[in-house]
Amino acid sequence: MITCPFVGLSVRRKRTNQLCCPIFSQLSWVEGQKPPLKTRSAPGSKFKEDGSGSRKRPLEMSTADKESHKEAASVKAAKHTEELPSGRSESVGHWSQGLKASMQDPDMQVYKDDQVVVIKDKYPKARYHWLVLPWVSIASLKALRKEHCGLLRHMHGVAEQMVQQCPQARSLDFRSGYHAIPSMSHVHLHVISQDFDSSCLKNKKHWNSFTTEYFINSQDVIGMLESRGRVTVREGTGDLLKAPLRCHLCRHQLATIPALKQHLKSHFPS
Repeated sequence: MITCPFVGLSVRRKRTNQLCCPIFSQLSWVEGQKPPLKTRSAPGSKFKEDGSGSRKRPLEMSTADKESHKEAASVKAAKHTEELPSGRSESVGHWSQGLKASMQDPDMQVYKDDQVVVIKDKYPKARYHWLVLPWVSIASLKALRKEHCGLLRHMHGVAEQMVQQCPQARSLDFRSGYHAIPSMSHVHLHVISQDFDSSCLKNKKHWNSFTTEYFINSQDVIGMLESRGRVTVREGTGDLLKAPLRCHLCRHQLATIPALKQHLKSHFPS
């Protein structure tokens, strides 16, 4: 008996040719079926190696590649462009541009004329919550100038018209105003009933954005434009969203939104 150098077992006859060894052949076949390992030096890798074999940083994009990348991004952005009735084109790709899409949706519209459109708020914070938007593109309150006074007065008049047509106009109070620092692009006037009876009102930010000085009355915005030619927002206004929860009617402080909603039922019985 001798020991096979390939298998390490005692056999009757030594295998002088390793290809004749069934165990070695089987192991060789299994090894051959394994997929090749991907390494940083493999074809297509972003890494390169110097002559010593050490790894270096990823290859930098050439100037031509960068320009090509920018051009592709521009083409992609152009696909998300929407044409407004007046011929102005506005990008609607980002979520903050959602109002521009909603104002074109017939299912969202409740009123429109040649200057403005009124839509239902997609996530109403009260029983009645509408948005009055101008067709002309105005990004925010900061973009308003004195020449926009006529437009804002028309928006205010349309807001009052919406309230007058509301079936609960006599039993509910309404406010019309703007968020000092809106999250959505395109100037929009909120028209909202003061019951705040809505499942979409979920957190302190929602509540304080309508019940503190963060919410600027429509007439006050018009007054600022007429007297100063622009709208100014006081420093620190954003901190009002973190203020304690207080009832907007009796100023009673509540700890949570559920507690606040329960408290509001005492002011607005079903």
